[in-house]
Amino acid sequence: MTGLHTTTPLNLALDIGNSAVKAGFLGENGLIKSFRFSSFNYQRLNAILARYHPENAIVSSVRKENIPGEDRFMRQFRKVLVLSHQTPLPIKNLYETPETLGLDRLAGVAGAHSLFPHNPVLVIDAGTAITYDLIDDHGNYTGGNISPGMTLRFHSLHQATDRLPLIKPGENNATLGKNTREAIAAGVQNGIIYEMNQYIEQFKATYPTLKVLLTGGDCFFFDNKLKYHIFVEPNLILIGLNEILKFNIYAR
Repeated sequence: MTGLHTTTPLNLALDIGNSAVKAGFLGENGLIKSFRFSSFNYQRLNAILARYHPENAIVSSVRKENIPGEDRFMRQFRKVLVLSHQTPLPIKNLYETPETLGLDRLAGVAGAHSLFPHNPVLVIDAGTAITYDLIDDHGNYTGGNISPGMTLRFHSLHQATDRLPLIKPGENNATLGKNTREAIAAGVQNGIIYEMNQYIEQFKATYPTLKVLLTGGDCFFFDNKLKYHIFVEPNLILIGLNEILKFNIYAR
């Protein structure tokens, strides 16, 4: 199914991050197609827009400055929502300093609540940083934690020491390393697995009906390594952005 054949107006969700840009086209039944770019490119994005013809758009960006051509790009849509900490949300944000909360984390819990509206959900975003965010079954975002991501841990060990080599994920997942490379790989990767399992166990003790959603660039590395049943949704941020957009268009 593409935007060329659907009669339901499509929305564009655009997540502009530090290291990548993700665009998703979403219709009545959810995500239709997503695209990932290493850098922002209006020409390439406009070529994709010509195929899907989205009516509305939401943009979440970590950039402080405007991108050349941004105004013309925005005028293509009936409604454009630029996500900020003042944007009305379909969930209740209980974070004490909302202005410091990453917009991707906010979109993630909004998406999680839309997928499991009757359950508390722990969102684990395994990216450059690993974030753990909890939203309860009443739609209250109660807070979360931030931990270094897998690649960041490998780079930190290499850069902060004189002799430890830079290891790539997946080289070894033994319980104990028998050489330095194995020791680093096992220490970092198993350390994250133990960390994730412990968070899940802790929150399940408080919320027995807890669902766990894993997302982020490293989500598929960990999805079959945890001892608990989890759901993997690599496009959770795009889904959440679309929920915020729909809330501001239709529910207010």
